Amino acid sequence: MDSLQTIKQRFGIIGNNINLNRALEKAIQVAPTDISVLVIGESGVGKEFIPKIIHNQSHRKHNAYIAVNCGAIPEGTIDSELFGHEKGAFTGATQTRKGYFEVADGGTIFLDEVGELPLSTQVRLLRILESGEFMKVGSSDVQKTNVRVVAATNVKLKEAVEKGKFREDLYYRLNTVQVDLPPLRERKEDINLLFRKFASDFASKYRMPHIELSPEAANYIANYPWPGNIRQLRNFAEQVSVVEKDRVISIEKIMQLLPLNNMMPTVTKSSEGGKSDFMERELLFKVLLDMKKDLNDLRALTLDLIKNKDVNEFNGNTQELIQRVYREDATDDATTLPSVNIFRPETAPQNFAQPAYDYSDDIYDVSPIEEPESLSLQDNEKEMIKLALEKHRGKRKLAADELGISERTLYRKIKQYHL
Repeated sequence: MDSLQTIKQRFGIIGNNINLNRALEKAIQVAPTDISVLVIGESGVGKEFIPKIIHNQSHRKHNAYIAVNCGAIPEGTIDSELFGHEKGAFTGATQTRKGYFEVADGGTIFLDEVGELPLSTQVRLLRILESGEFMKVGSSDVQKTNVRVVAATNVKLKEAVEKGKFREDLYYRLNTVQVDLPPLRERKEDINLLFRKFASDFASKYRMPHIELSPEAANYIANYPWPGNIRQLRNFAEQVSVVEKDRVISIEKIMQLLPLNNMMPTVTKSSEGGKSDFMERELLFKVLLDMKKDLNDLRALTLDLIKNKDVNEFNGNTQELIQRVYREDATDDATTLPSVNIFRPETAPQNFAQPAYDYSDDIYDVSPIEEPESLSLQDNEKEMIKLALEKHRGKRKLAADELGISERTLYRKIKQYHL
């Protein structure tokens, strides 16, 4: 088994980041076995090197190695590409064709962007992983293959499983060993090494003097977030090498080419519930706005009731309702109804038919209230969850969809509020 440094030199891998080294060491360690490997990483981090290293360090290295981009193959033809088809199996199948799993028998197949596979294809893939058996499209004959599968994805497969877009059994079957490649923004110490390597390569390719960065420019690119990772850095080095006339690049020029304020905003999911928490806050704000509107309508209705109904006809329930709606706030502004003592017989004037206050619109303006009353977000959230569960008769999936949150978040809230 080759050393880590030898592997880096053979495959042109630049960098000494500890997380990068850990990922490479894990790939080298599992290479002699036949277990499935799942490579996780953002787009542009170089996931394609891991299956090559695994194949090169395994006993299959003299057999076929096939890389398949699952996201680039149309859904209607991906089964034929992976498993082959018989003549006449579908329109255009003029002859029998071998699939990638048959061609790669005895070797390694790399399934890039495996999260893009349709569910029907996932079932076929699971069967191959478990028994090595498959059937061509349009055939009823079972064939055997001995293939080592290495998969990669930039999709969070756990979330895809929760949404029903990826089979849970296939996820655990592929994820026997997981190799995580860090994004470039977490490899700051490697950024300038990579830039110098790319600049040197392009200088040789285009036969021009290689470019250099000023110390300030080098520090700037080392702290730039690089959302496109190594692919973006390579393209940037090529752009600077070809376009710029000066061979020493200043920080002003770098800031013009890589402005931070022009970057598209990205949502970083630092935790499992990041997206769900955002959706919960949005839902609660909507609930508060709706409640404010309902409260304004109720106040207007109550005032109309006071103005158009004989005060002698008010019963205890009506008085309690009005007192609750028009309770005095700390601000005690002009739009708040004064204490409703007129509805209490013991404090009513002798001529009870005459109201003690003028209820004209000049005094009581029922325009929308600018400041909502103090409300508890937790109480409203708990009530909305109870209503959603009652509406869908305890079916949590339907209730979660109604609330706009994930089932896992709903489970957590139910436990939190003891529902």
